[in-house]
Amino acid sequence: MLSSWLRAVRIKFLLASVIAVFLGLAIEWWQNHTINLEFAGLTMAGVVALHASVDLLNDYWDYKRNIDTNTKRTKFSGGTGVLPEGLLRPSEVYRAGVIMLIVGTLIGAYFVYERGITIAIILGFAIISIYFYSTRIVDSGLGEVFVAIKGAMIVLGTYFVQTPHITSEPVLGGIVSGVLSSTVLFVNSFPDYDADKSHGRKTLVIVLGRPKAAASAWLFPAISHGIIVVSVALHIFPSVSLITLGTLPLAIRSCHSLKQKFDKLEEFVPVMKNFVSYSRITGALLVISFIADYFIKMVQ
Repeated sequence: MLSSWLRAVRIKFLLASVIAVFLGLAIEWWQNHTINLEFAGLTMAGVVALHASVDLLNDYWDYKRNIDTNTKRTKFSGGTGVLPEGLLRPSEVYRAGVIMLIVGTLIGAYFVYERGITIAIILGFAIISIYFYSTRIVDSGLGEVFVAIKGAMIVLGTYFVQTPHITSEPVLGGIVSGVLSSTVLFVNSFPDYDADKSHGRKTLVIVLGRPKAAASAWLFPAISHGIIVVSVALHIFPSVSLITLGTLPLAIRSCHSLKQKFDKLEEFVPVMKNFVSYSRITGALLVISFIADYFIKMVQ
């Protein structure tokens, strides 16, 4: 039963939100040399709960719409399979998704009390978009946009909870984090193209068509790395942040493989795995760069 629930919340994909929280904390520590550990722990718990909520509700609605029953599931696409396989009941998954949404909302409400209107705006966006993600947002071609904004708000919200003001660093870092997450969503939607399209979904891959979408994949790493390079050049990010360029070869290889194999499902799993690795490693390196620069300055 536990393994089924871990599958349902897509435990390995929660890492994207965990990295985003750590990025917000790393930037705050780099700037102000202090962290409120209680707030940090609550932030992590709230973000993980909200992320789990959107995944659970997505599984529920995809099952209800017969989308997941018409896809060939892989480790990275086609849903978790817990409902088509009968491992959990739809009502259980829906209820768990709502409970996680309530838990995340309550933690967010505490921070609204502590930090005010900015957190209220972020929380309001999260609640509305999470609940309607699988029934409205992905049907309008805005899934990648939602994920990018969500990632950016996690970084910005984490930072603001610690230090109630906004600077360019968490904003730009948040955009990088969000684009990295939307990269994974974009690539992982290729295998679900037929099932999504036949049931009314309108992912970015469907909007563009698979050939054009595959040819456009390079835009995601170009945006992420472009923001980092420009931010370093403008002395917004530390120069150490250029270590993220170490993942560019992986991004280039992954984009090349995507263009060659976008219509070959049996060969596509390694492509998705490489994009997930690229996204997570780049995000982790950005976190490390702020921490490393702090210690470099300490010993100088």
